[in-house]
Amino acid sequence: MTSEGYEALDTELRRLKQVERPRIIQAIAEARAHGDLSENAEYHAAKEAQGLNEARVAELEDSLGRADVIDVSKLDGDTVTFGATVKIVDEDTDEEKVYRIVGDMEADVRSGKISISSPIARALIGKEVGDSIEVAAPGGARGYEILDIAFR
Repeated sequence: MTSEGYEALDTELRRLKQVERPRIIQAIAEARAHGDLSENAEYHAAKEAQGLNEARVAELEDSLGRADVIDVSKLDGDTVTFGATVKIVDEDTDEEKVYRIVGDMEADVRSGKISISSPIARALIGKEVGDSIEVAAPGGARGYEILDIAFR
């Protein structure tokens, strides 16, 4: 996991523990005050929210506890590795895309971060500028050429 990804997950964990957990406890207390719990929809909704929140807290604590944090700014090289920012061009449409290869927990395609375990990242690993790759996509195989590799 990148240090940026670690910080984002740690921030989310703190928010869940320090903001969401007390809010949910308050909602449960208010719902209990309304009386009969068996027919109290507010109580059941709050208990469900508590379960979801605690499950996410446990998931984040586990991921952060097992994380191997890599400072991408200290990496360099001519081949694509974890943490690299890669500029590629679609060989059919000439559309350029920029992806950063990150850990599974921090992947977000909309912001250009793809998981190390994604098909395109697996195809890119170990390649150099000028190399072509082929990626199996739902609409058929797509060909890309690597234009640039950077570590930021």
